[in-house]
Amino acid sequence: MAGVHTHGGSFGAMLRRWRHRRRLSQLDLAVEAGVSARHVSFVETGRSAPSRAMVLRLAGVLDIPERERNRLLIAAGLAPAYAERSLDAPEMAAVRAGVQRVLDAYDPYPCVVVDSGWWILQANPGATLLLDGVAAHLLARPNALRIALHPDGLAPRIANLAEWRTHLTERLRREVAVVDSERSAELAGLLAEIESFPGGFADTADLGGVAVPLELQTTDGRLLRFLSMVTTFGTALDLTAAELSIEAFLPADEATAAALR
Repeated sequence: MAGVHTHGGSFGAMLRRWRHRRRLSQLDLAVEAGVSARHVSFVETGRSAPSRAMVLRLAGVLDIPERERNRLLIAAGLAPAYAERSLDAPEMAAVRAGVQRVLDAYDPYPCVVVDSGWWILQANPGATLLLDGVAAHLLARPNALRIALHPDGLAPRIANLAEWRTHLTERLRREVAVVDSERSAELAGLLAEIESFPGGFADTADLGGVAVPLELQTTDGRLLRFLSMVTTFGTALDLTAAELSIEAFLPADEATAAALR
């Protein structure tokens, strides 16, 4: 067993990094995974090669995203568990249909589909409210965070910009913390960019302790208040499906609901 080192060092270093991110000791991880602390130590040091089932069990305990689980499996000399298909691939027909049903169901309320980089892939007709007045250069390849917080985007029309900006940057900061690949650099770059936009930061004002509202001034002078709701595929075995998010903006008060009917 002490002589097994194939891919073990790389896998062990990655596993240890994730364990440290989750602030777990080897014993903590072992208890949660139902294995011995000795075994966790051996796979981290490369003295033991983990099985496919063990890699996935440890990744599950550490709540590692699917794309990073693939990287762990490859580092352990095993085949990845999750495929990655284009959203327009024939095998993704059920995913496309499900996304469209959600978009249709929320209309006339704004609803957009974004990928793991916050790029907008689809939107329903109600989302035109969120894109009204946004500069063309932001719409050429629309990124939800840039559109929301850029001075040429929605930012001038967000009445509680400092609060909403704080809310979005904290969301992105959490996402940066849970990825460990080239995506981390991409998201970290996006975080630095939106933090550089004007608007300030502030403690988030909430709706009675329930949620942070988006307070949006329309081009005709109305103030609309929204709650955002995020929908994801909970059992996806494809990376594209797993990394899709459908974000709907629901009325936070009756005046907003009436304005959108």
